[in-house]
Amino acid sequence: MLVRSLRIISFFSRPTRSPIRARFTHYTDCSYSTARLTFMPSPTRSISEPSKVLIFGAGNFGSCLADHLGDSDHDVYLWSREGQVVKSLNETHRNPIYLKEHHFSANITAVGPELPGKTLIDEMDVLLFAIPTQFLRENLAKLQLHLNREKYPLLIFVNKGIEIGTQALTLEIIADTCGAEIAKAATFISGPSFAKEIVRRQPTSVSVTSFTDSEAQRAAVLFHQPHFRCYTGSDPIGTELAGALKNVYAIAAGAADGLGFENNTRAMIITRGLAEMTRIGTAYGADPLTFLGLAGVGDLFMSCSSPTSRNYSVGYRLGKGESLDSIINNLGSVAEGVTTAKGVKMILDELGIRARIATTIYEVLYEGKDIQAAVRELLELPLSKEIDLPSATGGPAERLIKKLLILNHQD
Repeated sequence: MLVRSLRIISFFSRPTRSPIRARFTHYTDCSYSTARLTFMPSPTRSISEPSKVLIFGAGNFGSCLADHLGDSDHDVYLWSREGQVVKSLNETHRNPIYLKEHHFSANITAVGPELPGKTLIDEMDVLLFAIPTQFLRENLAKLQLHLNREKYPLLIFVNKGIEIGTQALTLEIIADTCGAEIAKAATFISGPSFAKEIVRRQPTSVSVTSFTDSEAQRAAVLFHQPHFRCYTGSDPIGTELAGALKNVYAIAAGAADGLGFENNTRAMIITRGLAEMTRIGTAYGADPLTFLGLAGVGDLFMSCSSPTSRNYSVGYRLGKGESLDSIINNLGSVAEGVTTAKGVKMILDELGIRARIATTIYEVLYEGKDIQAAVRELLELPLSKEIDLPSATGGPAERLIKKLLILNHQD
């Protein structure tokens, strides 16, 4: 496998922080009636020393991660482009747009709406990006000017999607804007993790991956708590693809529910969706086993099964006959699957592989295909093998790795 062979490439690494004595916070927020666990101290749990963390993006996920890290005794700065969000978080510890009922950690300082400058960035141990993929390139291009190349911070990315036009994964966007060394050290967090459950401290697990093992370990130690368990890996390409692709299949699952189909159909979409994701990932050059983990089947199952998933909601409303324009105008937050479907279609065309569910979602979203007719066409497809991995693999990933090596040589 290509990703496994990357071990021969000499990636840069930095030492992991030494763990210190564990600290635990007892959560007493009574804003929610559902279960919220309080954990007793465990003498064996690793914990990072307090870090200064700057999070870009105060939407649902950026805000919930800021709260999690703040309650873990880290010093958190949360950037928002909305002045009202900055003002409200600093004065009342509430986000007036996202997770409105939650009282956020007092360890969070909101900044913005202007992007932070070099003075603040130089003080940070960690930069975390929760910016939608379609806006990441322009923001990284501005922020990279302020990075200290002699001692750059840990960079963590939690966005999920494929850039329209370039079909670039986040890893390639980082390489283009910040250089190969930073791209190889970048860390990605993905997995089944709804923001509203994280802020209630519902038990959650995520994948933390990087080409540089020590950076994945640093990120995992930063986030790991009994209620937020982290598992490290070394296939960021697979992690990124899985996180992006599952959003397309969540739209399919929502559409099926909106049309009135039930459990058998949802199970079919999840299972066949996983088969398509694995086929795409393998052809791209990712490790197929990544799609059996938290970032793959874990996130896929959750996104396809919950009405609170934004992408599921888009599909459900499409199934009920609502137009895409109306849904997007009233959604109130980003549904990455809508834009990702376009990037996936272009990747499928480049790779020359079949993924009928993903292609159908693209046709419904962008070619005006009637959803009832789309379902009928899918159900009338001829017999095929259940497991059908492509024989030709690795093209896009090989090009990306080559770009990292070339850029590193230039650096």
